Amino acid sequence: MKKFVLAYNPVSGDAMFKRKLDQLIAVFQERYCILVPYRTGLHNEDFVRVVSMIKPEGIIIAGGDGTLNEIINIMLKNKIDLPIAVIPSGTSNDFASGLSLNLSEFELYLDAIIAKNTMSVDVGYTGDKYFINVASAGTLTSVAHDVDRRLKMTFGKLAYYLRGIGELPRFRALDMMVETDGIIKRVSAFFVLIVNSNVVAGLKNVSVNAKLNDGKLDLIMLKQCKLSELVAFTAETVAGKAVVGNKNIEYIQAAAIKISSNKIVESDIDGEPGPVLPLDIKTIPLAINIYIK
Repeated sequence: MKKFVLAYNPVSGDAMFKRKLDQLIAVFQERYCILVPYRTGLHNEDFVRVVSMIKPEGIIIAGGDGTLNEIINIMLKNKIDLPIAVIPSGTSNDFASGLSLNLSEFELYLDAIIAKNTMSVDVGYTGDKYFINVASAGTLTSVAHDVDRRLKMTFGKLAYYLRGIGELPRFRALDMMVETDGIIKRVSAFFVLIVNSNVVAGLKNVSVNAKLNDGKLDLIMLKQCKLSELVAFTAETVAGKAVVGNKNIEYIQAAAIKISSNKIVESDIDGEPGPVLPLDIKTIPLAINIYIK
């Protein structure tokens, strides 16, 4: 029988995934597969030992982008070379959305997992941390970190939009030094996004040129502009209009990106607080294997 480790976050999103555990185990069992649950927490130092003892065919990760980031970091830092599957069950599931994965169609996905249908994808790396979807810095980053957990549980991803729209009049551009593959420029921007997949904050119109296996990351900067232009940009983006071509957006693809500022600017890595600037980001090509439908 094939064995898989299920790393699941019991408090991710609406904290309801744990009620689906029995159903998920049954679906695997019907296909003569053993699913071994691993409950993630604040510290997951024993995850490596669990995987080494069980010797699974692959890792199933259930949670949001933060849970996915946590497990991928453990795997890459400990050289666990196993394919992963993603069950989106968090507030933010951007990476899974980019792959068109959802829990309601998991039985179809499971057939692809058993058939070992995989693709290799890039990851980003900064400091001592890997990211699979997005790193960001600037005004929007601090807004996301301030969203109350109860608001997220009630409104989901809409909570970020509600909080962000309310903060628009107080947005301030930051002076930054940006280097992309050796080319240096100074910019004054409200935020910068360094993106791997084609979905950011639930929006598929932001990183429209991003590919998971092109050896590059996509740098997107919203440059300083009038408040009226900022409000219009926000409304258009939420409504689904592509950002490419907007006069206030700079979009650059690069394998290596450095960002610094003379002010204290916090960053965000896959939805979780990251280091303050400067960021020295590199693409790690085809670093992990993902099960795909």
